[in-house]
Amino acid sequence: MNNITKRILFGLIYVAAVVLSSILGPIYFYILFFVFLIICIYEFLRIIELKSLYPYILAVTFYSLAVLSNQNIISIEENMLHKLNVSVLAFFLFFTLISALISSRKIAIQYLGRIFLSLIYLIIPFSLLIKLPYFTMDKTFDSSIILGIFILIWSNDIFAFIIGKNFGKTKLIERVSPNKTVEGFLGGFIFTFIAGYFISKFCEGVQPIQWFSMAIIVSVFGVLGDLIESMFKRQAGVKDSSNLIPGHGGFLDRLDSIIFAVPFIYIYLFLTT
Repeated sequence: MNNITKRILFGLIYVAAVVLSSILGPIYFYILFFVFLIICIYEFLRIIELKSLYPYILAVTFYSLAVLSNQNIISIEENMLHKLNVSVLAFFLFFTLISALISSRKIAIQYLGRIFLSLIYLIIPFSLLIKLPYFTMDKTFDSSIILGIFILIWSNDIFAFIIGKNFGKTKLIERVSPNKTVEGFLGGFIFTFIAGYFISKFCEGVQPIQWFSMAIIVSVFGVLGDLIESMFKRQAGVKDSSNLIPGHGGFLDRLDSIIFAVPFIYIYLFLTT
């Protein structure tokens, strides 16, 4: 099986997993993205050379609170949930600080910095991602919202690659990602906007103007997410985050765009819904 065949086959399996988990309901959706979160943390900790259980503990805590609040298993208002998250974070950071202080000052700073990086880069975005399907009038799970967002991401990735490969001449940020071009970015932007138009015709839970705005957010911040992950890998001297998805690299390689775009999508929907 050549690399192109592997890429297509495992790409379809990945897409099918996302689509099925969303259609089958919130429990399957939560489980799949929790697995994605844990694997991404594992890959990211390898890249930044951090050996610590704290990111996993923080991931389980924040993700669980997001799930429980979504399902109304715990009755927490948004502002109260934020306070609880901050309290939990402070609790774990206290013990992290104690552990770090045992080492030298330089190592302690690096250790704390990498844990904060894991929290901001992965844990918070995944915890916000599973709240996106609930931006409906009655606050119930709407799979079309999350599927629409992923279609925007996939449209941007696919058409940026196709346009960039065939027409790309001007490098976007060559020192970070030499294969990305301005033409590819513009091609991805245009086709993502078109995808947003068609999605708005089928998804009634979100207004058309919101889909157009999310298309812009995905096009801009999705590319930034890809570039940021490329920067991490370049600094670590690795090509892929892992080899867990044949033909694609790692899970972080597949999810880097949506990971970075999700917080901005969440903020936008929070302010406009």
